[in-house]
Amino acid sequence: MTTRGEPGDDQSDPGLGAIMSERRRLINLGYRLLGSLADAEDVVQETYARWYALSEREQRAIESPGAWLMTVAGRICLTLLGSARARRETYVGAWIPEPLPDPTEWISGRSGVGGTDPADRVTLDESVTMAFLVVLDAMTPAERVAFVLHDVFRYPFGEVAEIVGRTPAACRQLASSARRRIRSARTPAGPSAGQAGIVRQFRTAWEAKDIDALISLLDPDATATADGGGLAVTHLDPIVGGERIARAYAEIARLWGGRTTFLECAVNGRPGLVAQQDGTIVTVFAFEIAGDRIRYIWAVRNPEKLRPWHSS
Repeated sequence: MTTRGEPGDDQSDPGLGAIMSERRRLINLGYRLLGSLADAEDVVQETYARWYALSEREQRAIESPGAWLMTVAGRICLTLLGSARARRETYVGAWIPEPLPDPTEWISGRSGVGGTDPADRVTLDESVTMAFLVVLDAMTPAERVAFVLHDVFRYPFGEVAEIVGRTPAACRQLASSARRRIRSARTPAGPSAGQAGIVRQFRTAWEAKDIDALISLLDPDATATADGGGLAVTHLDPIVGGERIARAYAEIARLWGGRTTFLECAVNGRPGLVAQQDGTIVTVFAFEIAGDRIRYIWAVRNPEKLRPWHSS
């Protein structure tokens, strides 16, 4: 792939500094495509391994090393997405994307280029929210890759086609299909301060085991999903209905007792909560809020998905 250079490219000498400067962008791509920071880091390692497997002559023949690295990473992710569907069949309970503690490290992509209508695109901060990642996870691998590369990272369909292995017209259709899924699932987000206030009220009501207050904060059709991965105790099936969630969460608070401390924090760029026990984060809660009601709660308890929180 020989396309325009990216910041950090050194086309006369693709040395270590220029190549390694692409790491952050590769991590961004991998996380959005795979929903796992650990998997994204594995993709980056494999991408660099393939680069350094090239001879010096082959490396110098590549006009844009950054674009080459993104192409390889995209293809690796596409392969992994296909195998991930088989692995999910044996996953214990619901699978939720890995939550991230500090969005500023991951909201970084490709600067806008080309003439696509901006209304057809999503902002980079939206593309790491838990609600957005959950919708991405329901897409086919090809839809997901085409959509993320084009709408998030601004790659033209000609370049996307090289990665996905389909024609530009087919990739355009894939992205269009994915875009419709996003639009149908999208909830207008209120101001962050307002969302934080609702999360704070939820925390207060939860700590008080105030079922009526919890019900008032939850949409009547709200859904709560938990991910323990078979490594932590949690409810295996989603809880549907505001009242059912309120009663279940009040019981959780009773069982946890005084051992648990709840802290407000940003989860994938939106107001969320973490639960600490003995100073260790054991659960991360992400929310989707519509108006003044909570529509979705995602609780991640799988300790393998909480590793970024232990070093944040």
